[in-house]
Amino acid sequence: MFGEKSVTELHRGLPMPRRAVAAFGVCSGGLMLMIDANIANIALPTIARELGIESSKAVMVVTAYQLVLAMALMPLAALGTRIGYRRLYCGGLVLHSLAALLCFSADSLLSLVMARSLQGIGTAAAMSVAFGLVRTIYPPEQLGKGLAINTIANASGSALAPVVGGLVLSVADWPWVFAAAIPFSMLALLLSRAMPDPDPHMEPFDLLGAALCALTFGLLIGGLELTTHGPSLWLAVAVLATGGAVAWWFVKHELSVPQPVLPVDLLARLPMALALLSNFSAVLASMTVLLFLPFMLQHSYGLSPAEVGGVVAGYAAASVMIAPTSGYLSDRIPVVYLCSAGMCVAAIGLVTIALLPADASRFDMVWRLWITGAGFGMFFSPNARLIIASAPTKRSASAGSVVTTSRMVGQATGATIVAGLLALNFGDTMVPVYCALVLVGVSGAICLVRLRDHKSPDAT
Repeated sequence: MFGEKSVTELHRGLPMPRRAVAAFGVCSGGLMLMIDANIANIALPTIARELGIESSKAVMVVTAYQLVLAMALMPLAALGTRIGYRRLYCGGLVLHSLAALLCFSADSLLSLVMARSLQGIGTAAAMSVAFGLVRTIYPPEQLGKGLAINTIANASGSALAPVVGGLVLSVADWPWVFAAAIPFSMLALLLSRAMPDPDPHMEPFDLLGAALCALTFGLLIGGLELTTHGPSLWLAVAVLATGGAVAWWFVKHELSVPQPVLPVDLLARLPMALALLSNFSAVLASMTVLLFLPFMLQHSYGLSPAEVGGVVAGYAAASVMIAPTSGYLSDRIPVVYLCSAGMCVAAIGLVTIALLPADASRFDMVWRLWITGAGFGMFFSPNARLIIASAPTKRSASAGSVVTTSRMVGQATGATIVAGLLALNFGDTMVPVYCALVLVGVSGAICLVRLRDHKSPDAT
């Protein structure tokens, strides 16, 4: 139905109507992945109760998923550059759907964590090349628009996740929440024929780099997890120290190979490095809030899972409304202005959440979350555009995988922080919100540094 194009031809994007079909296919996949990535958050209190485990242990369902994502994203992006974006994307969707069935049949924390880990590999395969597909679907002058459209799908998935999760839990048992995203996955596979499939590269795959990458993130995030659930703090410190040593070896190796798994040459550019650091801090802040809220709203305010889903949806709904507009404006306004404004709005929203009264109404909760979500939405879309546009077209997947890895590591770290706070009995206090506010301040401070040093819109 659709002919394939080489990398040389794809730098100008796909012609219409193929572009529209391909974009819809990527958006369907993104919608599904975001539903799946966020729907488990709403179900955690129910899973903990039904499986008879502590709340802090239930967070492992999220942590394991994010851990696998962080370990696999960059190696799989490098693989996708060689075998073709579309092939890896579709393979990831198939594996994700099969693993969803395993999640559905899980009857213990261990089996659920293992199934979610397998699902994380499928998600990593699809997400690692998603930004690369978007870059090749749209012409350069419409990249901001393309990312904005993709953001609508991703943010819609995030918005639908708590609503869908709450509705499912109100009429069915928790395993059904993991089957909700399968129809969107099937739709993305149906439309995948229109997606561009660049000519694979002939360079050898950096197997050692891929192994060191996975080991680095596995040890670092695993060490963080052990600080909460491990038998000894010294073991956690030992694992983190080992992870640091492997990370040093990994970077040293990547500097010596022509086609690295970790795009060290891109990361050496100050604008990209600052953008990634700011992104990590902002993701860490947002994940801390989103994981903490279901526990607070159920335990402190007595909301049902369905009510929690409706309240938390205010956060994601704001992202659906604001993020696409911010991404579209990033083609016209310096990125750093949009990012700085986003962090300011997010900080205001977090302050209002910290001041939430004990007798707060549902409306009091929703508008506070709406402001917070609007701030984060204003930040993430243009920040991603800067990072992806800074890379050559043929390395879009590598740049995109760095963005996604930064997000996944931030989410996994945020899950560890929340688990630790829950274990320390801070789950019924506003301490997690204060932590998120500090992280937003760090991200905003980095934005101010970028604002001071910027010379042009694409250098900010």
